[in-house]
Amino acid sequence: MKSRINRVIGRAAALVASAALIASCGGGPADDVTTATDAAEEEVPHGYVEGAEETAEAQSRLIVADEETGAVRVVDLITEEVFDVGRVEGVRGILGDGRFGYLTGEESVHVVDGGSWMVDHGDHVHYYRAEARDVGPIAGEEPTNVSSDPVVSAVSFADGTAELLDRARLDEGAVDRLETITGEPHSAATVAYREHLLTSKAEAGSGVADGVEVRSRDGEPVARIEEPCPDLRGQATTRRGVVFGCADGALLVTEDDGAFAGEKIPYPQSESAAERAVEFHHRPLSTTLVGAAGDEGVWVLDVTEREWRHLATGPVVAVNAVGEGAPVLTLTNDGVLHALDPETGEETAQSALLSAEAATAEPAPVIQVDTTRAYVNDPSAGEIHEIDYGDDLRLARTFAVDGRADHMVETGR
Repeated sequence: MKSRINRVIGRAAALVASAALIASCGGGPADDVTTATDAAEEEVPHGYVEGAEETAEAQSRLIVADEETGAVRVVDLITEEVFDVGRVEGVRGILGDGRFGYLTGEESVHVVDGGSWMVDHGDHVHYYRAEARDVGPIAGEEPTNVSSDPVVSAVSFADGTAELLDRARLDEGAVDRLETITGEPHSAATVAYREHLLTSKAEAGSGVADGVEVRSRDGEPVARIEEPCPDLRGQATTRRGVVFGCADGALLVTEDDGAFAGEKIPYPQSESAAERAVEFHHRPLSTTLVGAAGDEGVWVLDVTEREWRHLATGPVVAVNAVGEGAPVLTLTNDGVLHALDPETGEETAQSALLSAEAATAEPAPVIQVDTTRAYVNDPSAGEIHEIDYGDDLRLARTFAVDGRADHMVETGR
């Protein structure tokens, strides 16, 4: 399996080397070099992806699943079309990695290609759209996390394992397992980061993770993060590094010139009675994270400033964060959507969006956010509400799907 991953990485390196060689050739006239370079660019344009259309803006879509019928649909937020992409028997949850939806089914996880995604090169971003489609199942139950890079997609499970999938094959519409990471039983978390994998690690017989291990893309251990993370639960990838939730705060893992390090961001002692965050929500790659603090409110973690803030909101049904300096969004059990100042917790806007019955039903609604809008599902009504959070939570559009809208994740971000 290691050789397969190395071949994938090798092909990418060869393309880069070839481009550099063409650009640096000095044996002939300058015009000849320019012509060769131009011809190569015409043959394979920068950012080209076979079978996909590159666009100038994000092509956001929603993957939506119905628990009663198993129907899975994709809502195109640009064209407003709704596509049927198959059924998943016994569906009861969904995770996403920006392009694919991973739906919990009966004794398996089913992969659906949302057909929209972005490729972040740091100084610029490419956006793509293609046909939404069913990909297929992965053996395993109770997925806890999914994470992808251009080479590997990692699906973690509650039994302490993680399946590593060939990302290029997923892009082509096929599930191809590369390797399985095994470990002590616990709610696992494996995150693809900087050409490596960060995996949760549990001591024998403990049943809970207490730290993070660095592995190569083929699953082989490379190093262990020295900073402990007792009772590790929850993770998020940001532009500043990967955050793992710990009983005593958050562990931020970063990489510098191939070396990985961990930094603890402890909870403030003044709020030590508040329940810890066990999962994080945020706009993809944003450095502002939020999580419920039990029934007392929400935690806001500013990764850039290495600072926690506790907002005393009372119990919330769903929560998400738009980004640095932008509002925190909460949905309360009366069906009201609130916009809160992330520094003070002061309410800046509210909207009576759902009925109390819809807000408190199971499965609970969720809030998905991107750079301009938020999306809140009303499961029983089969509706998704698009909210302009920059305009006092104005209801911009409502999308309807046949049946229920029990589970939802956004792609193309």
